[in-house]
Amino acid sequence: MATNDLPILSALRSKMQWHQERQRVLAENISNSDTPNFRPRDLVEPKFDNNGGTVGGSAGTLAMARTSGSHLTASGAPDNFNNDGGKSGFQTRPAGNAVNLEDQMLKVSANQMDYAAATSLYSKSLHLLKTAIGKG
Repeated sequence: MATNDLPILSALRSKMQWHQERQRVLAENISNSDTPNFRPRDLVEPKFDNNGGTVGGSAGTLAMARTSGSHLTASGAPDNFNNDGGKSGFQTRPAGNAVNLEDQMLKVSANQMDYAAATSLYSKSLHLLKTAIGKG
């Protein structure tokens, strides 16, 4: 069995890739903080089962997590995304931009810390495997 086939290492790699992509999206939000009518975006965090596999889909795909029946509107209903408890309403500037730099910077720093934790776990897991087979 190759080390790439171990579920925990696969889950950690997926998590690190997610953090890299999220960093790109958050940087895009910050760079467009003065663009008229720009709305910030974010990624849905992947969920893993006890075996390290992705919940709700195959590896590389993320399933939509539905926690309440009221989260999805009926077909034909107007599509609005004002379900943030009114946060974006007062933060939208007259130009239509809704990027809050403080929130985005907090997300960036939290993402960096989570990425560092995942990489540390990954490298320690590899070191533990090398030690177990006598090459560490």
